[in-house]
Amino acid sequence: MTVIDVLTNIIVKLQSGAMRSVEVIDDPASAIVAIDPIRSRLLARLADEPASATQLAAALDLPRQKVNYHLRALERHGLVELVEERPRRGVTERVLRASASSYVVSPAALGDAAADRAAADLAGRPDRLSARYLLAVAARAIREVGALTRGADRAGRTLATLTIDTEIRFRDAGERAAFADELTQAVTSLAARYHDEQAPGGRWHRLVVIAHPHSRQETQP
Repeated sequence: MTVIDVLTNIIVKLQSGAMRSVEVIDDPASAIVAIDPIRSRLLARLADEPASATQLAAALDLPRQKVNYHLRALERHGLVELVEERPRRGVTERVLRASASSYVVSPAALGDAAADRAAADLAGRPDRLSARYLLAVAARAIREVGALTRGADRAGRTLATLTIDTEIRFRDAGERAAFADELTQAVTSLAARYHDEQAPGGRWHRLVVIAHPHSRQETQP
């Protein structure tokens, strides 16, 4: 993959009034509500298009009263939102949509048992080859960026982030190790060049680089 291919995978997402692409759930009660099997099905449907309880009941083959019960729980926790109210057969029908296209549960929802605590515990002795350490760092990123994104939304501002997502197929383990060494040297050099401990008005950023085996099946010739 060329440098141009990598750069095209750098995505800058601006927040707008449209449905958010990803919402991070950090409240334990909201997490419990979201992972209920029926409610997760409702969320998936409402992420595709707005619908009423009557429409959802017909689509999922569930009693309307049961759908209404679950929709009220989702709405209380901000997981669905009202799009419009319209008259239908003498009653007011409420049309709802999901607050986001997809959801991620933050480690913060687990309180003291959160996996991201391991990132802090291992900070003084990080093992860059440990899959468990990778998971801990990724969990910390979800918690931190989720909280920062909500703060930026409340302030009507955009959170400045950078994501590079690409794939690479190594010929063998030796080249994988060589790549890791070169990447480490490059990141260390760049960090030393741009880091300024005393810059007035400077802001700390966290840089994380991860690599892990791809889950897709290899095609044999």
